Amino acid sequence: MTQPRLAQPGPALSPRVAGLAARATPLEFILQPGLSLLEAVARPLRAAGFASAVVELHGGDVHPFAYVLPAHAPNAVHAAWYSASHEPSGGARLDRGNVTFGLREDAPWLHCHAIWQEAAGRRAGHVLPEETVVAAPIAARAWGLSGAGFAVGPDAETNFSLFQPAPLPGSAGGSRALVLRVRPNEDLVAALEAACREHGFARAVLRGGVGSLVSPRFAEGGGTDDIATELLVTGGGVTEAGGTVTVALADMRGRVHAGSVVRGANAVCITCELVLEEGPGWEQNAVGQHRPGA
Repeated sequence: MTQPRLAQPGPALSPRVAGLAARATPLEFILQPGLSLLEAVARPLRAAGFASAVVELHGGDVHPFAYVLPAHAPNAVHAAWYSASHEPSGGARLDRGNVTFGLREDAPWLHCHAIWQEAAGRRAGHVLPEETVVAAPIAARAWGLSGAGFAVGPDAETNFSLFQPAPLPGSAGGSRALVLRVRPNEDLVAALEAACREHGFARAVLRGGVGSLVSPRFAEGGGTDDIATELLVTGGGVTEAGGTVTVALADMRGRVHAGSVVRGANAVCITCELVLEEGPGWEQNAVGQHRPGA
């Protein structure tokens, strides 16, 4: 099976999988209505002493609600771009979302990909965190990061400013973890296997996870030919010799695709922001479902 690639405007940078050792502490909280998505996520995490985290969201309503979809780039400055903002008049009911939370210019920021139901149907895409407001409580499951986390920085390869691993303080304790950013055109599963080998993780669980793939293909069949997609990890884990990664993603029309990522056939488009937590079992089923022992 061939692996589609997407040429980037800048030079290929090293390392191709950027990773830093961290500790991950599990947290659960509720996103409170009346706050922007950014503020609703930031408040409980900052109160718990974390400047960075990965978060999984389940259920709840958002209104106002704004999102964008992946799109072809209008010029050669970037390899892919975003659609105009979509703002459904009735808001949306959230199904599942993943959030990378960290710092941008020393202030809280987040990157959210989600699946939701709006008047036009079931959709997925990139949620705009300051324009989107929590309208009904949203359950959040998070892993606060200490020692390292995510901070936005310039990326000469893609000409975007992106979340990248950075040394960051956080509350003490937690499990051994890796904060990762996988660069464009790297095979997603192979990159995770390499990170486990490099850092001595015999087995690890994926927590959160936001990114993009080029024309993805799934083990169960299906996928999309679109050159840019917006993904959220729905389960999985890796060892140094193999792995399973399940994702849901939006194509360029906001349609939802889901399945297990095939090794050797799924290259990163712009970036993937991932956390691996050292552990004996992993999640790997449909969106919102978890395998026992995960």
